[in-house]
Amino acid sequence: MNKSLRIGTLVGGQDAVRVIPQIMQHGFESFNLTFWQTTGDLDLAETAKRVREIVDEQGIVISAVSVFGNPLTGTGDNADTLASWERAIDHAQLFGADIVSGFTGRLTDQPIDQSIPRFKEVFGELARRAADRGVRIAFENCDMGGTWQTGDWNIAHNPTAWEMMFDAVPDENIGLEWEPCHQMSSLIDPIPQLRKWAPKVFHVHGKDATIAWDIVKEYGVHGPREFVWHRTPGFGDTNWSDIITILRQNGYQGTIDIEGWHDPVYKDELEMTGQVHALRYLKQCRGGDFVPNPV
Repeated sequence: MNKSLRIGTLVGGQDAVRVIPQIMQHGFESFNLTFWQTTGDLDLAETAKRVREIVDEQGIVISAVSVFGNPLTGTGDNADTLASWERAIDHAQLFGADIVSGFTGRLTDQPIDQSIPRFKEVFGELARRAADRGVRIAFENCDMGGTWQTGDWNIAHNPTAWEMMFDAVPDENIGLEWEPCHQMSSLIDPIPQLRKWAPKVFHVHGKDATIAWDIVKEYGVHGPREFVWHRTPGFGDTNWSDIITILRQNGYQGTIDIEGWHDPVYKDELEMTGQVHALRYLKQCRGGDFVPNPV
């Protein structure tokens, strides 16, 4: 196993005890446990114990615990999101993880800059809480359908927003949960971006994109035709060997966890077929299995 850069996948935290034993046989080396808006009434300490019993014996790690909701508003279905961030930070080390990730949240339908004061208030405190527990915070870079001017869920989808966020909360233990897909969906070239931002990348999601440049050139990006599709790695446009090279050149020691359930072709009954293909592809992009040098 190439332990300095593991390849894994995302698993729903509520289903981790059931799902991980079924899929770890395929060769996943890490699992990112995810929760949507809330950890609910799940006993995180007991779940961590049961998950560790499954993965530790196989040398598999839990790379991150993630909460995807809007912790800045605390309204509606997001009422428990901030508390779930706190619980995830408090329990991350029980899973063996040192990263808690998710969306920043956003003041609904306000420009990104209007959310920065609330972001500073919430994540300034969460960053201190995380630092006290040896945990890093990583922000997912999905726009969730938002723009600079309006949206919900997340402000961390644009490099200008990243600069504003890290100026507002300059703590060393906050960074990015990065993937090329979400930048490509905005027609941003992910490779030069990663060269610039790699020191702030704490966690990487394995998700790619395919851009239909013929549609962009004929219909633009605001017409009725889709011009970009989220893809499982190995089926999209990105050179993942370049991404892994840049990560390693910057001392990255984390994981790339495949984010499935988005590919327009490798879905439904082909979901795990696509994910296992991505697993093998990414392992090849990192150079294959570790081979020790002669003594």
